[in-house]
Amino acid sequence: MTPLANVRVIDLTRLLPGAYATLLLADLGADVIKIEDPRGGDPGRRLPPVPGGTSAYFQVLNRNKRSVMLNLRSPDAAPVLDAVLAQTDIVVESFRPPTARRLGVDAATLRARHPRLIHASINGFGDAGPSVARAAHDINFQAISGLLAVETQVPRMLIGDIGAAMNAAAGILAALYERERTGVGAAVEVSIHEAALSWLLFPAARRLMAEDAAVGLPVDGSHACYNIYKTADDRYLALGALEPKFWEAFCKRIGRLDLVPLQYVEAVQPQILGEVSALLRTRTRDEWVAFFAGVDACLTPVNSVDEALVDPQVVARGAATRRGGSTYIATPIRITAGSDDEHHAERVDIHAAPALGVHTDDVLESAGIDAVARADLRARGVI
Repeated sequence: MTPLANVRVIDLTRLLPGAYATLLLADLGADVIKIEDPRGGDPGRRLPPVPGGTSAYFQVLNRNKRSVMLNLRSPDAAPVLDAVLAQTDIVVESFRPPTARRLGVDAATLRARHPRLIHASINGFGDAGPSVARAAHDINFQAISGLLAVETQVPRMLIGDIGAAMNAAAGILAALYERERTGVGAAVEVSIHEAALSWLLFPAARRLMAEDAAVGLPVDGSHACYNIYKTADDRYLALGALEPKFWEAFCKRIGRLDLVPLQYVEAVQPQILGEVSALLRTRTRDEWVAFFAGVDACLTPVNSVDEALVDPQVVARGAATRRGGSTYIATPIRITAGSDDEHHAERVDIHAAPALGVHTDDVLESAGIDAVARADLRARGVI
């Protein structure tokens, strides 16, 4: 049995933050039902690339889910949603708070009718403050939070969105556990802005605690022991020799034991960086990897995406799977209860993202909405 077997989640979100949060729950075995607008569904369905007419973006974020069409802007949608929520444990939405209230899907409205419901809201700036109704995307959250001051290039990873999704999943699971003890649901709120802000652990530590804010931390690229180096073939190596034993192993292998006591001497870091960089430029990436084979120095190749997906460790663990033309990255959570194999929690098999509305009849039928009522709702554009 999967950890979240028999837990039903209604996903009212669009695009990334909510989709990733509910993906984590789906991969743990929850029955995730994605509610989509009949007039085209989640905008993510149309985001490129679209191989074979299906968005790769949508496919990887919405595997293992079901799809139901419901126009939340219709005044006739509320009783339909209520009927579904009567059989639901968790609802996740990502509207700006004023919009959620206008649609009647905010925590106060839904939990008043469904006290055991866990309501999760993933929104830009939370439910209070001067920016509560402000529109923004990941690049804006990274900019406002200060992350782009640390790295001033256009970010290639949506870490604000993904961080908010992970926080939301954690909050939902905590609320689910609390409900087991109290019988009462909860409201979980995650601000994407604050999720991005929470990534500033080390820069904030330097600003708030260091007497000299210009002093670098070992993990910020200012130290030779923790850095990225270009090789002779214009590929890269990553060195993460934070602990003295790893730095010593690295220095010993390159024949520079004189650098061992200088690992954290701030004044000489530029010089050491230059010397190590020059040395590592003398061989190719793979030659250095071979040279350091068996040396415990935290030196690794910087893999391309294609290389990462076929890395022997990834293959051995089944961490990436190719199905139907798409590559799926498994949720990195494995749960084992007890000490023997019979208590090992099952991993959810991968099923492709659903076609728009393909589960509408099944879900509404189970909620007590019969075929005649469904035909009427369709005729009026509600489903």
